[in-house]
Amino acid sequence: MVSNGLSVERCHWAGDLPDYIVYHDEEWGRPVTDDNRLFEKLCLEGFQSGLSWLTVLRKRAQFRKQFKNFDIKKVARMGEADVEKLLLDAGIIRHRGKIESTINNAKRALEIQREFGSLAAYIWKFEPEPVPPPGIRGSIVSETEASRALSKDLRKRGFSFVGPTTVYAFMQAMGLVNDHYATCFCRGLCETERERLVRPLPSTVG
Repeated sequence: MVSNGLSVERCHWAGDLPDYIVYHDEEWGRPVTDDNRLFEKLCLEGFQSGLSWLTVLRKRAQFRKQFKNFDIKKVARMGEADVEKLLLDAGIIRHRGKIESTINNAKRALEIQREFGSLAAYIWKFEPEPVPPPGIRGSIVSETEASRALSKDLRKRGFSFVGPTTVYAFMQAMGLVNDHYATCFCRGLCETERERLVRPLPSTVG
């Protein structure tokens, strides 16, 4: 996997920062069907609201430590004492509303798992039809019909910090869409993974 700044064509947003290059080359746009990883990304995108992704990315290790590696069941059991403890940790983003939202969203994710069998089965049913790859800087949209639909449904289910722009960033990162530029070396890699992906299907949980 190329992730060391070698001379290859990348999406311009990756820039020249090692953190971004590794994230772009090895994670962004790769399809994900693991419930805890999907939950983590949805929560971290919520924490990013009003900030840069680089800020969140550099704090991700501590976020994972404090939120029990984003294990949905464990996060759902967190309470007010945990919130107060997290507000003292400068290693994460100390925003009470976003911390409480993460715990709330874990509880809502459990409800989705009971209804659909997995969070992934629910999320992937919002996968849109493929569109032509972006070819120039600034051509990627900030929200789409699919992200608005997912955002609306998540909010109806009680999730918070899941606006359509936040949700679209989540869909991009988790591979529900492939928004690598046409010239980016990762586009073909992500497309191959998407073609091979077995989409999770809903199942009834007793």
